[in-house]
Formats: sequence, structure tokens, C-alpha cells
Amino acid sequence: MKIGIAADHGGFALKATLEQSLRDLGHSVTDFGAEKMDPADDYPDFIIPLARAVADGQVERGLGLCGSGVGASVAANKVAGIRAALIHDIFSAHQGVEDDDMNILCLGGKVVGDALALELIERFLAARFTGAERHRRRLTKIQDVETAMRTAPG
Repeated sequence: MKIGIAADHGGFALKATLEQSLRDLGHSVTDFGAEKMDPADDYPDFIIPLARAVADGQVERGLGLCGSGVGASVAANKVAGIRAALIHDIFSAHQGVEDDDMNILCLGGKVVGDALALELIERFLAARFTGAERHRRRLTKIQDVETAMRTAPG
């Protein structure tokens, strides 16, 4: 699978570990930064390009990392077509895809360890959207809001 990954300083160490693990599992990984550890960097500078790449289909799924994962989730969800969530448990890692068509998984580099992070990601990547009518209906409502916001005078 084509995966995009991005992290600021708070997720930088976790990104390095995960990136290699994903390559070892046979995934193609595009790194959207940060390229070096910089305590003064800002997560939107890396997460927004990742989210745009997911929304545009350049990568199939994304992994957004920061210290807590909260900022990565907030930033990613500003891009139309993105359904990002901060995940810390196995059920949500796959259910978010199955029911909500989640396309970016956000993690906190200061919150989850390497082993749990990799397990969450494996569940996220293995999951598929069920396409059930009730889930499509809900996603259509979200897309309607995104469309209205893009076309609203402002």
C-alpha cells in the first residue's frame, strides 16, 4: 500500500521507527517530513501536505504524528476529503476505517510506544470501508458540509 507519513518534533522519533517497519512489511512510504529534529517546528507544515496527498490520491492512507496526536488530527481534518482521527486502541483503529472511511490515523509520539503504534497502524491498514448504507449516508452529510464551506461567500 502507498502510505504517507508526517511528523513534527513530537512524533519525529516514532516516525523513524514506523517508517522502517512499514517498509519492512512491504509498503511504499512517502515521508512528508520533518526531515530533521527541530523542537521549534510546527505540525501543520508537515501534516497539511500529507492530508492533501491523501485527499488527492497520491497516497492511499496517511499517518500523522505529533506529541499528543491531537494537533495532527486537528490540522489534517481541515483538508476536504480527509477523515483523520487520534487513535489509541485496536478497535477504533479498524472500526474508524470500516464505518467512517478514516483515511489518516493520528498518533502521539509522546503517548504511544513503538509496539502499540505499529499494531494500531497494521489494523488501520488492513481494514476496509464496509460501504454500508448508513455509513455512506453519514459520510454524505459530512461531504455536504465540506462542499458548502468551499462555496460559501467569504
